[in-house]
Amino acid sequence: MGKIRVLLADDHETVLARVRGLLCEDFDVVGAVNNGRDAVEEAERLDPDVLVIDISMPILNGLQAAHHLKAKNRRAKIIFLTVYNDQEFVAAALSAGASGYVTKSDITTDLVPAIREVLQGRTYISQSIPP
Repeated sequence: MGKIRVLLADDHETVLARVRGLLCEDFDVVGAVNNGRDAVEEAERLDPDVLVIDISMPILNGLQAAHHLKAKNRRAKIIFLTVYNDQEFVAAALSAGASGYVTKSDITTDLVPAIREVLQGRTYISQSIPP
């Protein structure tokens, strides 16, 4: 079996570069886009195992993009990688179809475990999010 295929979506190039650097050794980063519309299009075209997506992005935000992908029954597991660390955003992300929610402040400790957990059918939420 090949490496797990990951698509990245964030409107900040520095974040995309950092995430790519964190993941490139263990995963196949198949693409990186900077808006929600492109995330939907590339997820359909590339059929990744995992989509790591920000909430706040232009054209379609991450929540809207997740809704589109889930409505089309895309198989990719969705993990939100975001600065928002409150339960309202977590609930919205899970409602949109996400399996994981990682805060950008926890990227180095939580993103790789989140990818592995969601691919096992479990939900992953950063421990730093207050109850």
